[in-house]
Amino acid sequence: MRLYTHPACLRHDPGASHAERPSRLSAVTDALRGAFPQLPWEEAPRASRGQLLRVHDDALLALVLDTPVTEPTPLDPDTLLGPDSAEAALHAAGAGIAAVDAVMGGSTRRAFCAIRPPGHHATGSVAMGFCLFNNIAVAAAHACERHGLARVAVVDFDVHHGNGTQAIFESDPRVMYLSSHQMPLYPDTGRVHERGIGNVLNAPLQPGSGSEAFRSVWRERLLPALAGFRPQLVLVSAGFDGHRLDPLAQLELEADDFAWLTAELGAVADRHADGRIVSMLEGGYDLDALRECSVAHVRELIGHGG
Repeated sequence: MRLYTHPACLRHDPGASHAERPSRLSAVTDALRGAFPQLPWEEAPRASRGQLLRVHDDALLALVLDTPVTEPTPLDPDTLLGPDSAEAALHAAGAGIAAVDAVMGGSTRRAFCAIRPPGHHATGSVAMGFCLFNNIAVAAAHACERHGLARVAVVDFDVHHGNGTQAIFESDPRVMYLSSHQMPLYPDTGRVHERGIGNVLNAPLQPGSGSEAFRSVWRERLLPALAGFRPQLVLVSAGFDGHRLDPLAQLELEADDFAWLTAELGAVADRHADGRIVSMLEGGYDLDALRECSVAHVRELIGHGG
């Protein structure tokens, strides 16, 4: 099991009152260091422009990387670019690349990337929803292109639908995207009928659904589909904003629910992917919930082959 982060990810500053604040990452890394002092931490490298261009266009790269800013500058009402945001975004995307290389090279079977800004809302051409680059999509494309994988699964349990990840891969048969998420809720995508070329599976949940409904859609629909895909690598968009304490959603989950799903994903990975899982932090905006959920998630990754 390896953990990845970078100090630059703490310097992305969208403004003092913004929900996606640096203290989110501090809460996660402090909790993981305290709970698992034996685990090695790796410094996430920068993603290259070429690696980013696998999923993003030139215009988005120019906007994020080449725009001179001296204070938080809005790209949309929720997504801001600060003086240090480009460096943070490069290392956030680079963490997933390094983690994929590590699990594919056999030096570890499991990795968790404690990074920000999050990524799963960013489309090929648009930064949105707190996200600048789509970190998990960059990692998936790297797995396909650099390591020649034909079946990469992206599992997304963030409370918000990963519209960007879905849009990037909905016509790519090498990547399967599976998501549970609250609906109605931003970004108002992820309906059941959104299937891509048959490689997209969405399970929207009503506000207040709670543990039973969450586990049911995974047990009955999403996990069987994942197993049927026989992934060679499982990538996880690990958003913990479905927790009952989160201020931005109302799914009413507990840390035990994320632990349960992590164990189930580990079983699928063990069966089909030689245990290979790379998980990347997405949302989660209550600090206590972030601490509890990240520890529960990583504990299961360790306990099932990490």
